[in-house]
Amino acid sequence: MRRKWMQLLALVGGVLAASPLFAQATAAGNAAAANPASWAKPLAAVLGMGIAAGLCGIGQGMATAHSADGLARNPGANNAIRTMVILGLALIESLALYTLVIAIIVIFTK
Repeated sequence: MRRKWMQLLALVGGVLAASPLFAQATAAGNAAAANPASWAKPLAAVLGMGIAAGLCGIGQGMATAHSADGLARNPGANNAIRTMVILGLALIESLALYTLVIAIIVIFTK
């Protein structure tokens, strides 16, 4: 229970600390001042890609571990398990690739 309160406190603190950033006045002729959040798009894309890659790696590891466990319990289901694992790993990897495409689109669009 204490961990959930600490997470909630960290989330509220982060939201409150970030709000003054967007309240700054803009200066004429300064492109960075005209868009104070211009640094946020690449940062969000990189963080999103890092999180997606990490979670896809965890998912692939779990899928591989459980398929090895299934093969150890039932060696006769070798072909069915192999087919499902390859399909599952391809779908998991496609999530990381979709995130990469979205990150590239976010970074290079205005």
